[in-house]
Amino acid sequence: MNYIDRLYSSKFKYPIMMVLILLGGAISGISFNAFIMPHKLLSGGVSGIALIINYLTGISPGLLIFAINIPVFLLGYKFVDKEFIILSLIGMSSFSFFIDAFSFLRGMHIIDDIMLSSIYGGILNGIGMGIVFRNRASQGGIDIIAVIIKKHMSINIGSTSLTINFIIVTIASFIYGLKPALYTLITMYIASQVLDKVQQGFDIRKQVMIISDKEDEVVKEIIKRLHRGVTYLDGEGAFTGNKKRVIYCIVTLNQLAKLKQIVREIDSKAFMAVSNTAEVLGRGFSKRGV
Repeated sequence: MNYIDRLYSSKFKYPIMMVLILLGGAISGISFNAFIMPHKLLSGGVSGIALIINYLTGISPGLLIFAINIPVFLLGYKFVDKEFIILSLIGMSSFSFFIDAFSFLRGMHIIDDIMLSSIYGGILNGIGMGIVFRNRASQGGIDIIAVIIKKHMSINIGSTSLTINFIIVTIASFIYGLKPALYTLITMYIASQVLDKVQQGFDIRKQVMIISDKEDEVVKEIIKRLHRGVTYLDGEGAFTGNKKRVIYCIVTLNQLAKLKQIVREIDSKAFMAVSNTAEVLGRGFSKRGV
């Protein structure tokens, strides 16, 4: 367990989570005020509805986000665990606060190019949302619905949010025109990709399957040098009919090169298959995030 995971297992767990949730809300608030709202871009979900009303009436978007989220949280209270809902309430409240607190950025026109604003608005908002999700919270709205879908259907949060938001932006495009909607889709797509990367973490895990005539030696060195657990799977050659024990393990990206070296040293003729893993849970891996 690394230093960060030890902190999350200590008595400082919730204070750290709350500080980071507030940080995520601040980053998203800056994204909206510095890049999205100055160009009258749209957004998906509750914040998108709030922006539409704000552009039409001038009512505070932060206040609108808070008010519209009330029925969503009532729905989430029935289907999502209470810790997530409480932390999400903090996340939603901080986002509502910071989107108004940083309103002075709207008049500064930091970037005049609408394309650059779409890109960097998406990146910054994705980072903010990702930090919040990494700490078992959300910013309310579509995020809570996406978490409910993930828990029941194992669909990535970013993918679910993008699909729902696409529908909302399509409807909004009939009001504001096609051009703002197209730029908004760029922002939302980038935000969803960055969100998934941050939420999953950059400490990428790799799933490895090894077939070797010296499986016991390979396993012994994996345990000794990489300190990773290994599982034997029963296999059989389709052509030869020979029984084989397939080595199965999950390693970090940094450990993959060492694993390849171990296999080459012991059995240069070994077969090795490496693939990405979307999520790893259990002993020896981080338990943070939604």
